[in-house]
Amino acid sequence: MKVLGINGNYPQDWVRVFNHITNLFFEDSKVSKTDKDTDLNVYFEWHIDANHTVTTTAELHSDGETYISKFVQEYADEANEKEQNIRLKRALSHVLLDTLEKLTGIHQKWGILTGIRPTKLYHKFRKSGLTDLEIHTKLKEEFRLSDEKITLMKKIVDRQLTTIPDLDTIGNEVSIYIGIPFCPTKCAYCTFPAYAIHRKNGRVESFLDGLHIEIREMGKWLKERDMKITSIYWGGGTPTSIEADEMDALYQTMYDSFPHAESIREVTVEAGRPDTITPAKLEVLKKWGIDRISVNPQSYTDETLKAIGRHHTVQETIDKFWLSRNMGMNNINMDLIIGLPNEGLEEFENSLVETEKMQPESLTVHTLSFKRASEMTHNKQKYKVADRETAEKMMHRAHEWTTDNNYEPYYLYRQKNILGNLENVGYSKKGEESIYNIVIMEEVQTIIGLGCGASSKFVNAETGKITQFHNPKDPAAYIMTFEDAIDKKLEILDELYKEEPKLI
Repeated sequence: MKVLGINGNYPQDWVRVFNHITNLFFEDSKVSKTDKDTDLNVYFEWHIDANHTVTTTAELHSDGETYISKFVQEYADEANEKEQNIRLKRALSHVLLDTLEKLTGIHQKWGILTGIRPTKLYHKFRKSGLTDLEIHTKLKEEFRLSDEKITLMKKIVDRQLTTIPDLDTIGNEVSIYIGIPFCPTKCAYCTFPAYAIHRKNGRVESFLDGLHIEIREMGKWLKERDMKITSIYWGGGTPTSIEADEMDALYQTMYDSFPHAESIREVTVEAGRPDTITPAKLEVLKKWGIDRISVNPQSYTDETLKAIGRHHTVQETIDKFWLSRNMGMNNINMDLIIGLPNEGLEEFENSLVETEKMQPESLTVHTLSFKRASEMTHNKQKYKVADRETAEKMMHRAHEWTTDNNYEPYYLYRQKNILGNLENVGYSKKGEESIYNIVIMEEVQTIIGLGCGASSKFVNAETGKITQFHNPKDPAAYIMTFEDAIDKKLEILDELYKEEPKLI
């Protein structure tokens, strides 16, 4: 851990950005507003002239060495106070990053971007009227992104607009996320609402009773307003952890309750844990016309699966994939994770070799992220993970492999404390992209969350303002409070969509 001392009294959101940038180089860094008990100290200076040009300098001191950076950015127009603060914070981030790169010799290909959704920034500039060349220049000069990452962003944005031609107006519809909080076991890296499923205390049945009510009440509101649903995503946890008859009943309620079922563009069911997939459950999916699922290996090394707490084998993943395929699942996603414990380039290459035999319609390549609440983060000494250079080689290999196998990137997101400051990329065969993954990552429409741990994002289609609401993660808490959660979400929806309900 490193402590960075900064001169001056800066707004807290600026300090957070300085902290995030320092974390790109040093694990668990802290920022101090004094120069006492610090490992390195940075001194900022800045000036804004009458022509709106922002000039910033940073002088970084560490172990008797000094590193200096200067950044000048010209702007065509005068900014209001809010925009001026954004410009200045961005410019200070620029010189801080540059001095830290000089100190460590590490080049950050994502530049000063530490947010989750970099392609959302590309869409923002696109919708403002900038050309691709202007966007490339802006991302490179103002945000210090590498050509490689900008090219990846452009490729993804182009693919998204091909997949959803009405992406810029899709905010007139909504999507639905439904969370089932149960899994066979809890993975060591996981912070999703996932509880080992057992039926001794009746909480599974009680949770499902509440979820049926929540689906019906939300469906009633949507029908009254004649709202169209773009996509529905069953996540968790692992939705296929419950029994086949319980799945069947939920899908019955879903289709009975939601309006315009015939126009829903996509329904996805996470079947991520192969040990939850059975012929009976696949028959239920077929019954309801659902053929888009996930079968997630994460790794094709049995020792790794044991280490991270997954109680299935590599062979079971392979067997369940082919069972699903042979029973009519025509759009299967698989996930791989870069940087799992004791895995290097050789193990990752083996995972790619096995994936190539199956050719799933889509492949999501995640990079391990040390999430604060995960067991892996709490006990880091137990888990030896790849270094930055190895992680970068694995990601490069993923890019090569997907290209060779006719997959193209179509969505991208990043996380705090992600290994090697890399990214998570979703690839798919042409025409097999997940609409839900695109709309949630780009935050272009309201996503109504139902069930345990479900997050709702209410997006104002005109202003882009987002209001969030989170259902309880714990099943017991959900059972006690789901009726209040329904009322609060309907209240937010009524405010967002102020039109009078239609008589039906």
